[in-house]
Amino acid sequence: MFSYYLKLALLSCKRTWGMTLLMVLAIALGIGAAMTTVTVNYLMSANPIPQKSDQLFYVQLDNWEPNNPFFDNGDPPDQLTYRDATYLWQAKKAPRQVIMSGMSAVVEPKDKDALPFMVTGRASSADFFPMFDVPFLYGSGWDGAADGKKELVVVINAELNERLFGGRDSTGETLRLAGKDFRISGVIARWDPKPKFYDITTGPFEDVEEVFVPFSLITEQFFDRSGNTNCWKPTESGFQAFLDSECIWTQLWVELPTSADREAYQSFINAYTAEQHKFGRFARQDNNKLSDVMTWLEQRQVVSDDASMMMAMALMFLAVCLLNTVGLLLAKFLGKASEIGVRQALGASRNDLFLQHLVESGVIGLAGGVLGLLLAWLGLEAVKAMYGDWIRDLAVLDLNMVLLAIALAISSSILAGLYPTWRACQVQPSQQLKAQ
Repeated sequence: MFSYYLKLALLSCKRTWGMTLLMVLAIALGIGAAMTTVTVNYLMSANPIPQKSDQLFYVQLDNWEPNNPFFDNGDPPDQLTYRDATYLWQAKKAPRQVIMSGMSAVVEPKDKDALPFMVTGRASSADFFPMFDVPFLYGSGWDGAADGKKELVVVINAELNERLFGGRDSTGETLRLAGKDFRISGVIARWDPKPKFYDITTGPFEDVEEVFVPFSLITEQFFDRSGNTNCWKPTESGFQAFLDSECIWTQLWVELPTSADREAYQSFINAYTAEQHKFGRFARQDNNKLSDVMTWLEQRQVVSDDASMMMAMALMFLAVCLLNTVGLLLAKFLGKASEIGVRQALGASRNDLFLQHLVESGVIGLAGGVLGLLLAWLGLEAVKAMYGDWIRDLAVLDLNMVLLAIALAISSSILAGLYPTWRACQVQPSQQLKAQ
């Protein structure tokens, strides 16, 4: 029967093509607007490391000014001081822990005709790669001993490897970085988690860094530090004084697989800040947080209120389009009253007529959904043009969004067709036959 209803639906749409086109356009406009904003919000709020996001925790301690909390809501600062981060990292109270900060440096290519160029980088400890499941094309990260010995090792990304070595296996090669010769231990494959959860202080949708070096080299001042640095009290001159200061500029992540691990680590950082409180630090020594990946992204409002409001407005626009579709369907179906009366007189039940017209609503919705996908794609291309490269990976219709758009269009049109279909099925065949 479905194929018969489908045939009737196509004939009806062809017969009243003008009204059908209006309904398809109304649904398409609503779907296009809704899917443009839903897609961006979906990818902005996606879980960047779903296989272990509930095991990775960002560490926050409140070393900030006693009478002026860092955040208005009382949350601890979003970064740590160098001395706090290094103490927690060296204590090794978690199965894995990574200390890190942004950096940048100049690369000097081996080709004498090529000009030096600047690269973005990350100074981190060895656990960065296994903790965050970083995929490798060649080689691997360095080991923990390299951190302690301050070895000149580096991991580069695939794009830099292509630029400098033509894409071949460059492990063991030398990279002239910041005026020093670094040994390449590994080349990471395409890896670009969105949001860039491991450091959102400079923007959660920035590209992954091009080079990675041991964090312990940061004290050698080979590199230019990058990222946010905040201080609440003056520091003495000199780099060592800066390292010992209350300035926050480092990040610390720990991997805690079990609830017992989490409780133990929370107790550890609480005991540490309580001890430091005795020396005049940590006025709010009990304001320490361990936030898993998704909690951390939510806490820092990675998906802005403006983006959520735009999505809500787009869904409201879809509702308005569907209301218009309800009116058009009502006019269309009631205009078929004589046809409905004849079919009832020939033995069609109200249930048969109801299903027939719901199939017709679904056909209209499917057409609107397909056209709406095209409009959504155009909308996402416009978003890319307006906001630039940082959003290029967020303005993409993946398979999930395509299926959602089609399902939303069909279900919305069927929902919109319920009342018009019910009204059409109330036609009395005797009255229609007498009127003919």
